[in-house]
Amino acid sequence: MTELKINPRYPDIDFLRAKAKKRIPRFAFDYLDGGCNSEVNLRRNTAEIRDIQLKPYYLRQYGKVSTETTLFGKTYSAPFGISPIGLQGLMWPRASEILAKAAFDHNIPYILSTVATASLETISEITEGNAWFQLYHPVEDTLRDDLLRRAAAAEYPVLVILSDVPTFGYRAKEIKNGLAIPPRMTLSNMLQILGAPNWAIQTLLAGQPEFKTLKPYIPKGMSLRHLGLFMNKTFNGRLNEEKIKILRDKWKGKLVLKGVASEEDTEKAVALGLDGIIVSNHGGRQLDAGQSTIKSLEDIVPKYRGKIKIMMDSGIRTGPDIASTLASGAEFAFLGRSFMYGVAALGKQGGNHTISILKKQFQQVMEQVCCERVEELPNHLIP
Repeated sequence: MTELKINPRYPDIDFLRAKAKKRIPRFAFDYLDGGCNSEVNLRRNTAEIRDIQLKPYYLRQYGKVSTETTLFGKTYSAPFGISPIGLQGLMWPRASEILAKAAFDHNIPYILSTVATASLETISEITEGNAWFQLYHPVEDTLRDDLLRRAAAAEYPVLVILSDVPTFGYRAKEIKNGLAIPPRMTLSNMLQILGAPNWAIQTLLAGQPEFKTLKPYIPKGMSLRHLGLFMNKTFNGRLNEEKIKILRDKWKGKLVLKGVASEEDTEKAVALGLDGIIVSNHGGRQLDAGQSTIKSLEDIVPKYRGKIKIMMDSGIRTGPDIASTLASGAEFAFLGRSFMYGVAALGKQGGNHTISILKKQFQQVMEQVCCERVEELPNHLIP
């Protein structure tokens, strides 16, 4: 197990976020940090997790704390993992590879996005077949089947299918910065790059970010403008029961539905024979008028815990946030932005550093409330 090493200059996720904001161009930071519309649900996600309170039992006899958690037959060192994030290499070169390696070293799951900047084969090799793959559903069945074939050949144990992108959220910052494909290299963006020389040099050395998993399907010599049209034509984020039935039949590993925000969709996931759900609202990037993920979780857990594995992401930033999420009934937590802040701030050291912070914080909460095992955290929830 990798030793926990925390850089004392950046001992918290907020310090990493501040450093990342200074170190990368604003258009890259806005893509990472922002939500949709007025970013109401982006803020609500974290705020309502932090409304949760835990009860300590100081005089109870208890032994050594264990943060180990078994999920889908594998025992992880902690009950959290790394969420899928698109265009990771835009925010820091080779970020996908850095985080996958850190996750493997610390024995936590890493989920690779279809539109990440590393190929599914590369990430499988780095993690020795322990990463998960998140599928954006293609329009064409042949592309869907080939991605499934490649993921199976690379021995991905878990396929995550995305349900919360029937349309792309209205993200004003990305529009202003020209980050909707194709990107616009405006004078403002060029000046931002000049103001982030380390990022610029590392990006130059690593090469322009590409959708590496999708590269075999993108016609050679395609301009950026035509690449945007190709992506819009190739992928349709809208899922339905028939599409999921086909995926359930074709995929022999564990199948997880991400983007669940209602009891109704959870009921369908159970009926369709899925192995797990990730309660999520895409990090507040899709629907400002929706409820926070923790509120969705509180609706889902009483009826469905034990019938399907219930996990959560969106709004979780710190070790205490992880503890509150698990105390509320989630069996596992996933974080995205926290890890990207770490890599954008510290480069190659950012993955290990961020995982070390989260592990240390989470364990301290368990010790403080006198909780020996992760599955006992709901006993400490103050209603």
